[in-house]
Amino acid sequence: MTSPQQFINDLWTTNGLHSPLDAPNGSLSKLDLKAPGKARREYEKGYQLLMRKDLQGAVPHLVTATSIYSSFVAAHNALGAAYLGLDQNDQAHAEFAQAVALDDHLAISYLNLGCAELALKNFSAAEDSLQKASSIAPLDLQLLTALTYGQLMNHNYAGAVATAKQVHGRKHDGAAMIHFFAAAAWDAQNNLPQAQHELLTLLREDPKSPAALQAVQIIEDIKKDPTRPRESDPGLKISYTTVREAPSGPVQLPERIRRLLQDAKENSQIAEAEAESECATCSSDEHPAPAPGLAAGLTTRPRTAGTNYTGMILHATADEVAVFFAATDHRKPVTNLTTKDIGIHDDHRPPAAVLTLRNESQLPLRLGLVIDTSASVETRFKFEQEAATDFMQKVVTGPDDLAFVIGFANSVLMVQDFTGDQKLISHAVGQLVPSGGTALWDAVAFAADKLASRPEAQPVARVLVVISDGEDNSSSASLKQAINRAQHGEVAIYTVSTREAVPGSAIENLHEESVVGDHALNTLAELTGGTAFTPGSVRGLNGSLADLQQVIRSRYLVSYKPALFQRNGQYRAIDITAEKDGHKLRIYARKGYYAAANSPATSN
Repeated sequence: MTSPQQFINDLWTTNGLHSPLDAPNGSLSKLDLKAPGKARREYEKGYQLLMRKDLQGAVPHLVTATSIYSSFVAAHNALGAAYLGLDQNDQAHAEFAQAVALDDHLAISYLNLGCAELALKNFSAAEDSLQKASSIAPLDLQLLTALTYGQLMNHNYAGAVATAKQVHGRKHDGAAMIHFFAAAAWDAQNNLPQAQHELLTLLREDPKSPAALQAVQIIEDIKKDPTRPRESDPGLKISYTTVREAPSGPVQLPERIRRLLQDAKENSQIAEAEAESECATCSSDEHPAPAPGLAAGLTTRPRTAGTNYTGMILHATADEVAVFFAATDHRKPVTNLTTKDIGIHDDHRPPAAVLTLRNESQLPLRLGLVIDTSASVETRFKFEQEAATDFMQKVVTGPDDLAFVIGFANSVLMVQDFTGDQKLISHAVGQLVPSGGTALWDAVAFAADKLASRPEAQPVARVLVVISDGEDNSSSASLKQAINRAQHGEVAIYTVSTREAVPGSAIENLHEESVVGDHALNTLAELTGGTAFTPGSVRGLNGSLADLQQVIRSRYLVSYKPALFQRNGQYRAIDITAEKDGHKLRIYARKGYYAAANSPATSN
């Protein structure tokens, strides 16, 4: 088994020990911006020595930096790293704990604290710290790898397997070692077939892995003796102590293992095909229909005691579509519409019948606020923070309303989970610091999933508000994938552009980028049933957020039966119009949905 110290060394080698002051991954504390020049100079000297692995030389400079400015989070983290490299684990733990105490919004500080606790063999505390780090930066593969290792060392084998499965479920280039730790977890539970499966997955994903040779040897050992007796220390039968001596090229796999890999690949494809077939033919009452956009044949399930409300479900005896929309008249909400005031076209035809129209202004709100904290917004970020805080205080006001706050630069940072507490929300927004690149679509996809996956005991309004310039340069997900995630989750996205309008063409390239960014935000909002606001200046941001507040709080729910409806999986466009007192109103609504695939008729 990898020793904690070896794991820590390997983890930091992978990470490259970038300076938090460079903040490529959102690890800069707001407190560090206040560090006096002398403290920053001492920090930089110490950090450069740390990078050159001169740990003894780095310590005095970093001690001086923290002495000059005791709230220097980056210096405490760097000093802790030096102590940890010198095997002075108690001192390292104290520095990392101080960094967390100063600013509890940084994933890097919790990661470092978890590493110190691993070195001290406080495995339960290590898992807790690594879990906190991962909750702040939920898409960070390095943190998830560290968490899996911490769970394994804490003998939380089910947790290690679950985390590895979570990583495997999305793009995870460079994180194949997660399967090594999962194999050890299965091995500790006497499940050798699953252990072998994880090792085969490692070989398939990364045949150049430094662990590949040992993976091959372990698989061969399992073949020779699949029922070997347990050892005294569970989970330690798989050894990783020589993985760094592996060759740099791909391992030459024995024929049997190549065959196992081919079989595993084919079985995976068969499983995907069977799952697709099962979904298309399953009983509609037992399996909620997928909801890309608004799936046709959807209607509200009557609530019964003990039942969690999950939005819309397919009923076999009635094809109904339910759509949220908002209506404004010269930027003011209209809240007294009737069925006579609205027009609906579904697939370019009027519906067979409009069933209900309800004002949903009092529906409990589930709001995700996603704020761009990349370096591109640095000059106007303070104003954006203040505007966002004011907006949240005005819109999250109902007794059952809940909101969360996400910041994103190169990575996605969960700074506040679901809460109705205005002070917590405001504090979270205030802790964000602009730096690094822009992983916009990753943030949107994650936030949409978070809104959609929360169990609810009643109907709620799921709304995502994105404050950004619309430029993305760091995401694994694409704009299309982010839109699909929101559509499947019934999440309406409202975007507010933070770009400054560029007069003339003096900065033509920047202007073109801004136009592309706004176009992306418009597309994101339009295809998810929201709307895009483009203030054109930072001073216009408050006005756009005020308009958005009115839109969110003036929504209707209309349900109808579409004409000539077929469950063929095809996209059907929706067009909703409205007039009141001779005024044509502006409507904010989804642009369409996919008709759920046909299923056998059943009775309700």
